[in-house]
Amino acid sequence: MLPDFSKITAESIAAETERLLDVSNRAVDALVDPDAPLTYEARLAPLEDIADLTSQGYNRTAFMGYVHPDAAVRQAGKEAEERLSKWSVEIAFREDVYKAVRDFAESTAGNPLTGEKARLLEFTMRDFRKAGHGLEPEKKARLEVLANRIVELGVEFERNIAEDERGVEAEPDQLTGLPASFVESLELLDNGRRKVTMAYPHVTGVLEDAADRGLRRDVSFAFNNRAVEKNRGLLAEVVAIRAEIAAIFEQPSWAHHKLDEQMAKTPESVEKFYADLVPPLTVAATTDIARMAEMLDEDDVVRSYDWRYFDSQLRKTEFGVDQSEVAEYFPLESVVQGMLDITAEVFGLRYQQVSTSVWHPDVTAWAILDADSGEIIAHFFMDLFPREGKFSHAAAFPLVSGRLLADGSYQKPVSAIVANFTKPQGDTPSLLRHSEVETLFHEFGHILHQTLTRAELVRFAGTNTERDFVEAPSQIMQHWVWKPDVLARFARHHLTGEAIPTELVEQLTAARQLDVSIAKLRQIVFGKLDLLLHGPAGKGKTDQEILLESTAVGLFPYEEGTYYPASFGHLLGGYDAGYYGYLWSEVYGDDMFSRFEEEGYLDPGVGRDYRRHILERGGTADGLDLLRDFLGREPDNRAFLANLGISPTGA
Repeated sequence: MLPDFSKITAESIAAETERLLDVSNRAVDALVDPDAPLTYEARLAPLEDIADLTSQGYNRTAFMGYVHPDAAVRQAGKEAEERLSKWSVEIAFREDVYKAVRDFAESTAGNPLTGEKARLLEFTMRDFRKAGHGLEPEKKARLEVLANRIVELGVEFERNIAEDERGVEAEPDQLTGLPASFVESLELLDNGRRKVTMAYPHVTGVLEDAADRGLRRDVSFAFNNRAVEKNRGLLAEVVAIRAEIAAIFEQPSWAHHKLDEQMAKTPESVEKFYADLVPPLTVAATTDIARMAEMLDEDDVVRSYDWRYFDSQLRKTEFGVDQSEVAEYFPLESVVQGMLDITAEVFGLRYQQVSTSVWHPDVTAWAILDADSGEIIAHFFMDLFPREGKFSHAAAFPLVSGRLLADGSYQKPVSAIVANFTKPQGDTPSLLRHSEVETLFHEFGHILHQTLTRAELVRFAGTNTERDFVEAPSQIMQHWVWKPDVLARFARHHLTGEAIPTELVEQLTAARQLDVSIAKLRQIVFGKLDLLLHGPAGKGKTDQEILLESTAVGLFPYEEGTYYPASFGHLLGGYDAGYYGYLWSEVYGDDMFSRFEEEGYLDPGVGRDYRRHILERGGTADGLDLLRDFLGREPDNRAFLANLGISPTGA
C-alpha cells in the first residue's frame, strides 16, 4: 500500500512519530522481558520488526523534511528524523537490550542460526560492540552522549544547506553563451538582472556555458560558500566528536573505526588506491590544463571555475559537441521513457505510471512489474525539479523496505528518486545535459537496487550493503548512456522529434575521455578531504590546512575565501570516511559491465543474471561474494583502468 501523502501535516508528522516510538518501545519491552524465551522470534525478530516499522514510518515523517513544499512540514520532518535517530541510538546503548540478544546469541552455540538470520545476529552483535558494550560504564555513557550529538548536528547541517538562499545577480551582458531557454528560466529581477540560484542546473549551466569569467567566478564562490557561516563550526565539532569516539575504542582514527565494516577495511588501503591513481591522472590532467590555459584571454592560470567552460569549448571545437545542442535531444520525458524501456528489456520488467497521492504536483508515481508473471513487485516516485527548501542534490530514498512476511508473501518495496533538473518553462520542456542524463541513470540504479530486492530481512534489503559497494549498481547504469545505439533509441529533438544524428552521438562518445583525468582527480580531492578529516594522515592539521592539501590534488588553485566542506552533505550524510567509495565502487561497476560488453550490453540473459545475483540479493552476502557469483571469477580493476586510459601497471 502506497503512503497517503495528501494528509501529511506538521501535526500528523508529530503524531506519527509518537506512534512509531510507542509501538517500538512496546516491542523492546517484550524483547527484554526476563521470561521471554531464548528464541529468534522473541529475542532478535523484534529488532527486525522495529526496523521495518521505522522504515515505513520514515516516508510519513523524516522524508518529508527533505521534499515537502511547506516549510513547517519540512521542519517537523527534520525534528522527527532527529527524534527517531536518537531513539535508535538509545536502543543500541541499552544494557538490557544488549543482554537479551547476547543471551540468545550464546544459546545458539549448539544450534546455530543459518542464512540471513545468522548474518543478522552477527551484524547486530557487531552493532552492540560499536555502541560500547564491553567498555567501562563511564566510557559507554560518554559514547552515547557523543552519538546523540552527532545526530543533532547532522540534521542541523543538512537543514542549513537546504535553507541557504544565496544567489548571484547577473547583468544581461554577463549571460552571453547561455542558451536563451536557460536565460529565460532565471528569475527576472526588478533591476533588470537575472538571478542565478544555487540549484544544480543553474550552477552547472553557468560554469559550462557562460563566457563571462566574472560570472562563473561569482557563481562558483557563492556555491562553495553555501551555509558556511552556520556549518563550518558544526563540521569541526562533528570531526572532533568522531575522533573522540575512535579514541574511546582505542582506534587510531575514525576512518579505522568505520572502515573495518567496509570492503576497503583500512584507510591505508584507500590511500594505496589513491596513490596508484593520482600519478598517472596528474600527468594526463596537467596536459589537459595546459591546453586550457592557451584559451585564456588574460595572464592568469586556469581556475576551478574555468575548467568546465573550457571543457565545453573544447568539446565544440575538437569534437563538434555543443552541450546545449546535445540537450535539445534529451527532453526529460523522452529520457525517462528510454531509461524505463531499456531497464525493462534488460532486467525483465514492466513499468506503469499510477495515480496516487504525492507530496508535490511535480511528483509522479510508478509501479514496477515482473515481465514474466505480470505481478506488481514494487513502486517508486520521481521528484525531479528544484524548489525552495528541497533536498539540493540527487539521491534515492528507500520509503518501504522489502522483506519476507510471516504469511510467506513479500512486502513490496517503495522508493523515491529526488533530483534537481531544469523545470519546463512554457513550451520548452526540461532539457537535460548529457551529464544530467548520466545522473538520472545513476540514481535509477539505486532505485532498482532498492526495489528489486528479494532479501528476507530489512537489514539486508536493497542498498543495505557495504558503503563502498553500494554505488557499484548505480555506477554500472551510467555505461548505457554512452552507447550510440542505446542513445539513438530515446534521444529525440524536442521540437522535430528527429532522432539524435548518428554523427553527433559518435562525436559525443568520442569526447567521453576528454578531461576525464581532471574529473577523476576532482573526485579524489573530495575523497582525500574526507580521509584527511577522519584518518591518521590529517592528525594535527587544521581544517584549512586539510582543505589546501586536498585541493592541491586537483591541480587548480584554492579560491581564497571559499569553504565548500560546509555544504559537503556527504560528510554528515553517511559517507564520512567513506566518500572514496564512489571511485572504489566504480572499479566494480566497470568490472560488472565488462560482462555486458562481452555478451551484449542489452542482453536480457546477462540482465537477468545481474538482477538475480546483485540487485535481488542486496546485502545478504558480502559485496565480493556477490561479484564473484555474477562474474564467475575474481573481480579485478582492468576495465576501470582501461576506461581511464591507464595500464594495469599504472604506467
